[in-house]
Amino acid sequence: MSFVSVKLKPSPGFVVKSTTLNDAQYRSHSQALSTPSSTLLEPSSDIGILVPKGLKVFVNIAWDANVPPPPEGSEDVIQKAMLGEDLDDLNPEGWYVPAIVSGGRQDKDKAGKLSLVFDAVFNSSLKTRTLTDPEFKTFLIELAFQRIEAQKSGSILLSRQIGTPNIASKGKLEPRTVQIPRVLYPEGHPSRGAMGGGVDAGVDLGASGGGKGKGKKLIEEIGEGEKNKGKGILKTPAKSVSSTVEVPSWTWSKTSNKIKIIINVPKLTHPQIPSSTLDLEPRRIILSTPALYELDVNLDASDAEIAATFSKEGGAGEDGMESALTLKRMRDLDVQEARAEWRVGEGVVVVYA
Repeated sequence: MSFVSVKLKPSPGFVVKSTTLNDAQYRSHSQALSTPSSTLLEPSSDIGILVPKGLKVFVNIAWDANVPPPPEGSEDVIQKAMLGEDLDDLNPEGWYVPAIVSGGRQDKDKAGKLSLVFDAVFNSSLKTRTLTDPEFKTFLIELAFQRIEAQKSGSILLSRQIGTPNIASKGKLEPRTVQIPRVLYPEGHPSRGAMGGGVDAGVDLGASGGGKGKGKKLIEEIGEGEKNKGKGILKTPAKSVSSTVEVPSWTWSKTSNKIKIIINVPKLTHPQIPSSTLDLEPRRIILSTPALYELDVNLDASDAEIAATFSKEGGAGEDGMESALTLKRMRDLDVQEARAEWRVGEGVVVVYA
């Protein structure tokens, strides 16, 4: 197989925070690239890193035009890939997303505790859809997680309980040189004719409609008896409230060092989950489930604006207004350390911030 040496200078996109689900020993060192799905690690000393269960892991999702773009594909084929439906790996109609996935490197979280950081770099053409399509954003995050878990330098398993810190990248995204199979680039792409050279990192094909790369879903419900397995929050643009949907009732309380917010969503069922979004900002809470629930609590609004907003919201209005006015006088929500759960048996979404 023919490879080309490509220089990357990734642009930061967003950061996903997870934790390890197991004890492992991770070894960061250079190794040869034998197949297109192998991952070359960034050069570093050949020292094993003891990774305890519960260690924070930050994944930088970044962009670079020199990463191979996905092949052309119909929306139907793309949707099948996002759903993880199995396709024949040799099918020319199969759709996949190439990704440059770095080896892990040690860093510290904001509390000064050790953490592990990975970079997942995708083609810049995917940025726009990621910003406008929450399901596609979830898909790319899951690809990055699967590629990290598949690295041969360690058997790290990542929790799908995620957070999205309000930072563009964890640490600096350094330029790097990678070797990429020439065939991944379309005809006419400037990188297709690049000269060979040194290797600092490698390419991973991501998913080709599921198949061998299929793993567990990133977004999944929390059933009864599983209420301690919270799920992550993906930030999405705010949506206007439609008159055809319901504004859910909600309350908040202090628990330990967190603010606990309970949103009542008894009608929320499995089919609505893929299109539901929860956006948490330091002074705003937005829950959107198309054709079912819409909640937008802006804590930066004046008391009069809050009262006017919730006076239009029917039975949940008075309680919602009181909750918003009291929460407004509390501290900002801790977005970086936030987590959320959908408790199916109770019919509620619980946010800890």
